[in-house]
Amino acid sequence: MPLNRRDLLKAGAVVTGAAAVTAALGTCGPSAYAATYAHPGLLHTAADFTRMASKVAAGTQPQTGGYAVLTANSHSASTWTPNAQTTIDRGSGTAENYGTAYNDIAAAYQNALRWKVSGDSAHAVAAVSILNAWSAKLTSITGTADRFLAAGLYGYQFANAAEIMRGYSGFDLSAFKSMMLNIFYPMNNDFLVNHNGACITNYWANWDLCNMCSILAIGILCDDSTLVNQAVNYFYSGAGNGAINHAIPYVYSDGTAQYQESGRDQGHSMLGIGLLGVFCQMAYNQGIDLFGYESNRVLKCAEYIARYNLGNDVNFTTYTWGSGTNCTQESQTVISSGSRGLNRPIWSLLYNHYVNLKGLSAPYTKLYSSRVSPEGGGGNYESTSGGYDFLGFGSLCYSL
Repeated sequence: MPLNRRDLLKAGAVVTGAAAVTAALGTCGPSAYAATYAHPGLLHTAADFTRMASKVAAGTQPQTGGYAVLTANSHSASTWTPNAQTTIDRGSGTAENYGTAYNDIAAAYQNALRWKVSGDSAHAVAAVSILNAWSAKLTSITGTADRFLAAGLYGYQFANAAEIMRGYSGFDLSAFKSMMLNIFYPMNNDFLVNHNGACITNYWANWDLCNMCSILAIGILCDDSTLVNQAVNYFYSGAGNGAINHAIPYVYSDGTAQYQESGRDQGHSMLGIGLLGVFCQMAYNQGIDLFGYESNRVLKCAEYIARYNLGNDVNFTTYTWGSGTNCTQESQTVISSGSRGLNRPIWSLLYNHYVNLKGLSAPYTKLYSSRVSPEGGGGNYESTSGGYDFLGFGSLCYSL
């Protein structure tokens, strides 16, 4: 029986991944999850799409305002022409072309959303044409270490667009799954296991988190329990900074918790909490509640980041880590004000889950959600990659 959004169903099967992967990723508590998955079941469920469409049809806010932002975005036009590449290349000094990928992914996702809300099949055809073009052409992801960011960010996003379109006439889901399993997943796995040959703490948490999101999304898309187990077990007890207690190392008595990159800058802090929201949402839609881990540790971190970026003071504990290949010790003694007050389409997901669904208090997350509402997506923020790190449109998609 498919998992639903409300029930936590954990199976007793043994993880079937390779021993090397298991050793590197670790386990915590039940280590295997049910092998039957609900579809659609990544960031959005069938019930979510029904809600979106009915709210927009009724003119309800903020969904209607969110939909207006979506339809005004050029990426959502059904006339979008895909620009698939044989290679996605990312990294300074290389033949960078990864912008073609994140633009096409934004277009595929946004057209898929417009189809689900409006019923206009022209948008479904547009989304399918983009996804089919990439699965027919892409052969590799290359570049500097940034290639692992590309594999993680665009892996989870591609999978989400495909999950919406699965079953639609003309969509070659088999070819798309092959692309995800043979091009994206090996790089996601390689990063989590080997970390590009660096000290385990060298890479910031967002590097792990985007690759975790990709593995989880691919696992659900492909009904592959080994991948789902790998991603969820890494969240609990992975060796790198994406594991939950490494990504959020310090919890304070005031109900906030410091993020691993808080001493770096606020743009990457928002990237990190946003990716944690994405990861938890995809797991939750398959009955795995990571939002509630350790008395809502993710919420405490969201409150910390929102509180500081709204202009308030927060606690800060000196953060020390090992860098490079020799784990040279470095420390940050104060929180960074870099990119403070940045807007990102990450807050509606967190606010609606914790406040409107769970009934918890999240005053700073609520304020930030109101500040950025209605949320846009790729093309509504800056034109560089940071503006495309999230699929967005949370006011439409997550408002309950």
